[in-house]
Amino acid sequence: MARPVDPRLWRHARSARRYLGLSVGLSLLTTGCIVVGALALARVLAGVITEPGQRTIGSWTAELVVFALAVLCRVAATWWQSRLAHRAGAQVVAELETAALAAGAQLPPRELESRRTELAVVVGSGLSGLRAYLAGYLPALILACLVPPVVLAVIAVHDWVSGAIIAVTLPLIPIFMILIGLLTQGKSADTLTATTRLSDQLLDLFAGMPTLRALGRETGRTAAGTSERAVTADADHAAGPEIPARSMAGRVRELGDTLHHRTMSALRLAFLSSMVLEMLATLCVALVAVSIGMRLVFGHMGLHAGLLALILAPEVYLPLRAVGERFHAAQDGMAAAERAFAVLEPDADATPAARAGTTHRNLLGHIEIRDLGITARDGHAPAGLTAAFRPGEVTVLTGPNGCGKSTALQAVLGLLTPDTGEVTVDGTPVPELDPDEYWSYIAWLPQRPVLIPGTLRANLELLGPPSGDDQIEAACAATGFGAVLDTLPDRWDTVVGTGGIGLSLGQRQRLALTRTLAAPRSILLLDEPTAHLDDASEATVLAALVDRARAGATVVVVAHRPSVLAIADHVVEVHADSAPSQPGPAVAGDSGGGSARLDRSTRASDRCSEPGSAPHDSSDPSEPGGWPIADVEVSAG
Repeated sequence: MARPVDPRLWRHARSARRYLGLSVGLSLLTTGCIVVGALALARVLAGVITEPGQRTIGSWTAELVVFALAVLCRVAATWWQSRLAHRAGAQVVAELETAALAAGAQLPPRELESRRTELAVVVGSGLSGLRAYLAGYLPALILACLVPPVVLAVIAVHDWVSGAIIAVTLPLIPIFMILIGLLTQGKSADTLTATTRLSDQLLDLFAGMPTLRALGRETGRTAAGTSERAVTADADHAAGPEIPARSMAGRVRELGDTLHHRTMSALRLAFLSSMVLEMLATLCVALVAVSIGMRLVFGHMGLHAGLLALILAPEVYLPLRAVGERFHAAQDGMAAAERAFAVLEPDADATPAARAGTTHRNLLGHIEIRDLGITARDGHAPAGLTAAFRPGEVTVLTGPNGCGKSTALQAVLGLLTPDTGEVTVDGTPVPELDPDEYWSYIAWLPQRPVLIPGTLRANLELLGPPSGDDQIEAACAATGFGAVLDTLPDRWDTVVGTGGIGLSLGQRQRLALTRTLAAPRSILLLDEPTAHLDDASEATVLAALVDRARAGATVVVVAHRPSVLAIADHVVEVHADSAPSQPGPAVAGDSGGGSARLDRSTRASDRCSEPGSAPHDSSDPSEPGGWPIADVEVSAG
């Protein structure tokens, strides 16, 4: 919001448009009350002083009534404007928060991950500063546009000398405002950046607190080269002072102090700028008063004109002074709004091409990837990937860590726009498909499955209600989640928290797998589906995936484990431009190009037979990363 009144605010917040119109009308009423009240008061004072015979209230009844009405109207208009401003501020903040949150949910996975803390700060508390902008700065700005020209014209009509003095000195206030603005430029943006960093650090701290406690690193420690008891004084002198180890507590304290200093610095500048503007306006009014006094003494002007100019002179400077004082109070909200607008209106270059919205009522599930390349930090990942996913077959994407397997699935979903190559479904490029209808065919299980706060049944039906209880029971039997339900008194009505709090890591994975297998979808995309599962549970899950493929579904799995590779009809090896950090399992086949294939006939298929042992949670505590709201987005259809 670099401009005083940013048109983007009126586009995204409808309540702000209504408030702006009412605020302009009330400001016009206030301006009229100022002029009428000053004229009435100057007439009464001049008449009482110059006409001794009319020094009674009855002689000035009409003027006093007009003056009282003008004052009452001005007070009522100011009160009503303030009331409307606070209501509009709450409505505008709510509208922008909702719009920014909805726009953030539509961001591509990589951009969302990089901006999640910024969005949390802007949507959580950053936009609350807009209340000061709407309740203080905007009304003062409207008055500054209306009052000075009108009042200055009235003064000039009655006393051109005072009007000339005001016309010369009035621009000094905007000039000083600009100088102060240049001095304070970026202060609010720096404060918001510090708040974002602090929030990011706190989120990481809370997420990693169990690990820090397990390692004994939740409190600060000191690191020294040698023990104090094991060195002599000379060796201790040579080693130098102790160096405090880097700890999360110290880092958060450091960020908190930085935020405190930045906030106090911004407040100090705001108070000093207000003092400067107040002093400048006082000096300007004093010049007008001295000029009027000297001319009255020498009889060069009438008392009525002098009193009118003296009464109206402060009213000319007051709105401009208020704009400068309230500008700093609204800076935090304006800086947050700028970031919100960056999400609501991304650059055209960074926005993917608009979808044509082609309708496909009966997708068969033939997916082809041709020379797919997506830019990563070091080159492309994947690079030159070519593959075909067909109905009735299980295709496994494998390769080194960081080669772009999960990224390839996101391109298939249409969440990422390829830099090179294309992805087609039944011969139609993915960007030309209607997203909601296309996603209604897909069941996606990302590396980090989404579990919303609510009942287990609500989580089960995120991808749509299953076709029947038999399908749910079959999925539970395949994933082992039936044994989990037997331990819960409320079964499917059991309530879990955010991210599945209340369930173990393995139980969350089983629930997500159950949801995917029970969903009536013809395309299944699974990213490391057997993570956190033991061997017996893994075998039953893989057998269920094979059954879904034989029933006509297109099944695509990202995996490293040999047991998953063994069920594949085709194995596609994914490569990146840069050298990978950790190699995946060896896969025989063509190594040239972006993909390699193996036939299922070269592997034993009996590895996926269903064992009779009861499932139990894996002890592996790792949880792969991914886009945390991906499968919710796919369920939009």
